[in-house]
Amino acid sequence: MSDRPFDAKRDLDHYRARRGTFRFLDIPLQHYLMVDGAGDPNASPAYQAALAALYPLAYRLKFLSARELGQNYVVPPLEGLWWAEDMAAFTTARDKSRWQWRLMIMTPEWIRAEHVEAARTATGTRAEGSAGGPPVRWEPLTEGLCVQTLHVGPYDAEGPVLERMHHEVIPEAGRTRRGTHHEIYLGDPRRSAPERLRTILRQPVG
Repeated sequence: MSDRPFDAKRDLDHYRARRGTFRFLDIPLQHYLMVDGAGDPNASPAYQAALAALYPLAYRLKFLSARELGQNYVVPPLEGLWWAEDMAAFTTARDKSRWQWRLMIMTPEWIRAEHVEAARTATGTRAEGSAGGPPVRWEPLTEGLCVQTLHVGPYDAEGPVLERMHHEVIPEAGRTRRGTHHEIYLGDPRRSAPERLRTILRQPVG
């Protein structure tokens, strides 16, 4: 077993970003544990239930990997895909009641379906169609060419950064938006002051 656990934030280039710098890069196919929901993340019981389903499975998978595969790793950061019928509800109006979301935790490339199922059995985490708790899927995501930057500060202060990304950076590069707005939460809101939170903001482009 390696003495140096794999850490996505340290070892993968696309988990790094700089404040004020908009970088275009190709994101490879990755697999994630995923839970879907809708509504204000600050007020929706579904959001808390999604976290309560994701994290035990993610940690059980980490322990299984270290024990049975000899591959230790740091559980990657929480990520979210966010969208609304009118994206102004997300970028400027911030009408959280209209938001749709998909919470995700990435799994390292050596994790396979049978490992996820073994961890699911150990935690009792629900698969699609089974009883109790929100469904947690394990699926691939291929984003391809994206632009991303680092936002430092409260989540509700992201709007101007997204406006610049969407209406200046992307058009000036001769690109158009596609796919879904993606956020990677490098900070923990339970332990960090809002002004110190660090979030990678990512947008697939065509």
